Amino acid sequence: MFDVIIIGSGPAGISLSLYLHRAGINIVVIGNGYGSLEFAENIENYYGVKSPISGKKLIENGINQALSLGVKIINEEVLNITSMENFEVTTNKSFYNAKAVVFATGKARNTLKVKGVSEFTGKGISFCAICDGFFYKNKNIAVIGNGNYAISELNELTNFTKNITLFTNNKPLSIDKIDFNVVNDEIIEIIGDEKVRGIKTSKATYDVDGIFMALGTASANDFAKKLGILIKNNNIVVNNEFSTNLSGIFAIGDCIGGLLQVAKAVADGANSAKYIIKYVKSEI
Repeated sequence: MFDVIIIGSGPAGISLSLYLHRAGINIVVIGNGYGSLEFAENIENYYGVKSPISGKKLIENGINQALSLGVKIINEEVLNITSMENFEVTTNKSFYNAKAVVFATGKARNTLKVKGVSEFTGKGISFCAICDGFFYKNKNIAVIGNGNYAISELNELTNFTKNITLFTNNKPLSIDKIDFNVVNDEIIEIIGDEKVRGIKTSKATYDVDGIFMALGTASANDFAKKLGILIKNNNIVVNNEFSTNLSGIFAIGDCIGGLLQVAKAVADGANSAKYIIKYVKSEI
């Protein structure tokens, strides 16, 4: 049992981890990949950076700094979070429990950019299997994605129907074998009338009653929706103590909006630390 699980090993999460670790809080940082900062070729407007540095290198420097101080960081993909007496975080490799969880995953910037996605979002296109799976009981549904998160959502949907097809959108599947239909064709369009009726690919058209998006890895918003955490304008809503409406869940960095810059993410990590320490100590 940890005091705090920080999801995200970017500037916000690592900054927070330094403060919590030095305060004697039992923490673990769970990260997977480098996020959108990986694609920043040159960063020149960050304090203390004398020469341009790549986003990837900046993240690596932060992780190595935290590791050198004794922070526990694991490279795993978070698939699900459940709230009971405490919080349980499920990854692609294990399970972890904590008194508090902090979202520091950045902001998801990938989506399926084809005709019909915007039109049918909320009209047959869902982003949460746990939230909306019940409405498709015994119906024909599609999951769009190709990674562990897509498989996790697909498995959740088996509680409601067995008529499930996984569409990888011409991306390689991350596992060797799956007991469901898989369509690898490129997706061209989502079709329907008042609601979703099908998926058109480069080779055929498939009739579906509903579509569940599970592209890439799960974002903070994906987890927030499942936990009933408030989201506004695609940002997780927090108060001035970085707490969400669900006690024990905090959020920092890009996922709460504001200036999408490294400096702001690092500041969120530092500023949130005192409130998270206060919360953890109140739970002892």
